[in-house]
Amino acid sequence: MVDITQKIKTLRICRAEGFVRVGSQGMEALRKGKVEKGDVFEVSRVAGIMAAKRTSEILPLCHNIPLQYCSVDFELVEDGVRIVSEVKSIYFTGVEMEALTAVSVAALTLYDMLKPIEKDIEIGGIRVIEKKGGKSDFYDKPKDIKAAVITVSDSVYEGKKEDKSGRLIVDRLKGEGVEVIGYEVIPDEMESLEEKLKHFIERGADLILTTGGTGFSQRDYTPEATMKIIERVADGISEFIRFYGFERTPYSMLSRATAGIVGKTLIINLPGSRGGVKDALNAIFPYIFHAFRVLRIKGGGHAESE
Repeated sequence: MVDITQKIKTLRICRAEGFVRVGSQGMEALRKGKVEKGDVFEVSRVAGIMAAKRTSEILPLCHNIPLQYCSVDFELVEDGVRIVSEVKSIYFTGVEMEALTAVSVAALTLYDMLKPIEKDIEIGGIRVIEKKGGKSDFYDKPKDIKAAVITVSDSVYEGKKEDKSGRLIVDRLKGEGVEVIGYEVIPDEMESLEEKLKHFIERGADLILTTGGTGFSQRDYTPEATMKIIERVADGISEFIRFYGFERTPYSMLSRATAGIVGKTLIINLPGSRGGVKDALNAIFPYIFHAFRVLRIKGGGHAESE
């Protein structure tokens, strides 16, 4: 199976369709509702829904997904039956296979119920016609985003430890197509962080990510220094990072990290540990990009994707 533990839950929707070509005798029986085995459409609908809920038992590499909604509908056309399924789930991965399975099993059930009276039956055209909710739906990255990274750590500043967290952030930003205009390592001192934040704001950074100094240590001043600089708090970002962390480690509750806006610059505190940074980056990217589109709107208002 593919590891999806780094993903976030979103509303996933998929619609799939299939077609069952039926000969004249079968079509007549369907229109008149005279099929010996019973109500073809209702039985096929139930079969499709049941199959969707058990897709992971049929397909060996498919994840076991909790479904919040599944429908199977039928449309009689000139030479057969069009089947459409819609599946919804709030989960880490999509529901394409569940929708396709619902259509497939509904088609097979229809075939089984009609075959005593019709030999000319053919199943085909099974495909996804629409899907929503994946990461690509939230990829709203404006052009020319500039970022800076600040590592706040006495031990790294003194050369006693390697800065794995800061380097991880830099690499991730570059991987996301963001220009990194600065990377600095500073001691756990409030004044030093204030100066660096102001420096990168003046240099035109759209995004400043700090790592370290967000815990309970007596020299953890990053949130306090950040709060002295920002003009507007963006609690939702830091709350979501902690929420993402809660599902992976209870130590996430010990983070005091904050986030906020100065002019058109967004500042986000990240944890100091490499694992915490990795989780935080997975939580905010690529979704955070939409913030810069909003920040760049002249006169306020809501952003629209390109």
